[in-house]
Amino acid sequence: MNIKNVYILDDRAILYVNGENAKEFLQNLISNDVNKVSDVSSCFTSLLSPQGKFLFEFIIIKHKSGYILDCEKSQVDGLFKQLNVYKLRSKVEILNLSNEFVVAAFSHEKFLTFEEAQDVAGFTLKYREDPIFLDPRNKELGARLIINLEKLYLSLKKLGLQDSSLKDYYSHCHKLGIVPKDLNKLQNKLFGIECNYEELNGIDFKKGCYVGQENTARIKLKNKLSKRLLPINSVQGELTEGESIYHKEKEIGKVLIEKDYPFALIKFRDVNLSENIDFNTKDASIKIEKPDWIKTN
Repeated sequence: MNIKNVYILDDRAILYVNGENAKEFLQNLISNDVNKVSDVSSCFTSLLSPQGKFLFEFIIIKHKSGYILDCEKSQVDGLFKQLNVYKLRSKVEILNLSNEFVVAAFSHEKFLTFEEAQDVAGFTLKYREDPIFLDPRNKELGARLIINLEKLYLSLKKLGLQDSSLKDYYSHCHKLGIVPKDLNKLQNKLFGIECNYEELNGIDFKKGCYVGQENTARIKLKNKLSKRLLPINSVQGELTEGESIYHKEKEIGKVLIEKDYPFALIKFRDVNLSENIDFNTKDASIKIEKPDWIKTN
């Protein structure tokens, strides 16, 4: 990512959770520990099904008396509805502020030029009154600014940032092995822990109960993790969502996201991904590589 570039993430949406019980409300639902979130620290997390399957993922940022949830725009209506289902009698207000605020991404290098910046994933500071944070999933994803739409372009000009192609940002995410878009295609297709949330700082195994915690903990503690969501780095042919992937006639995974920035759920213990292996689907030859930040075999 070029230090002068900024990417307007118009595919992102903003929810705001506020109220007397906001912290407790989120803590009982999400896979990470909301106690990690403060004026100087943001965190990545997920909301899972009771069975531990993926439903939603988002970044939580402390802002004023409540919490900003930075999520994919395609997921915002579903997340808003799901949070309200769990709300019951909690003294919580959930607002959709997507028409008022925008998310902009820029480089890790640029973030470190801010006077109070620290080189820690999730570290958060204020640009005037707006939060800027180093992506809590992986520092190589750069930093984000969440700002009122009316102030956006004047602020970017003062910061010396120039608007750049969103496709370049998507490609950067995909190259790192992190899903940039189309998260709805993953819903209920895999367990949250299979989304590499442990490595992306999205699960806290020491916190108390949350939705989907039982199966997530069981997979972790019994070393039952046998599948991972991995990027398809090369495609010759055409992919179809949901189709099987084979190696030497043995099925080793399925295509979950087929277009633009494809991902597959792979039985990573059944094949040596460190080798330059060709895999096959019905109509394509593909390559899959495990990202360097996944340290397990």
